[in-house]
Amino acid sequence: MDNAHDISVLNTLIRTTLDSYKGFNDASEDTEGQHGQFFRQMAGERSQVASQLQAQVRALGGDPEDDSSFTAAAHRGFMDLKQAVMGNSDEAVIEEVERGEDYLKAKYETALEDSELSPATRQIIEQAYQSVRKGHDTASAMKHQMEG
Repeated sequence: MDNAHDISVLNTLIRTTLDSYKGFNDASEDTEGQHGQFFRQMAGERSQVASQLQAQVRALGGDPEDDSSFTAAAHRGFMDLKQAVMGNSDEAVIEEVERGEDYLKAKYETALEDSELSPATRQIIEQAYQSVRKGHDTASAMKHQMEG
């Protein structure tokens, strides 16, 4: 069986997930208190998710991505996150986090709609998506809490 399609989809998600990890990691270095703790927790979760996806690529006989893309919207979003943190506006920080999480969540949803994925790969992506959705929902709740 040719696993090229699964490997390609997984590697795209790995790059995006690593972008998210780097963004949270950078933000946590510049943030104290509740937000810093949240960023560290999210960086840890993203790292774990990327490792699970990388393990699946290896299981399929592929070569897993081990670096983020640092291109496109995710990179800009996470660099904006670092700027927001340095500007010290909690609201701006949470807004950037939510924007990055929207992008990541959309990537996973697109992958889950892919009818060509093998059941095993789909299951790994669905597990990873649970963490992504939780992070997205937490960021969203933080944003609404600040607005309210």
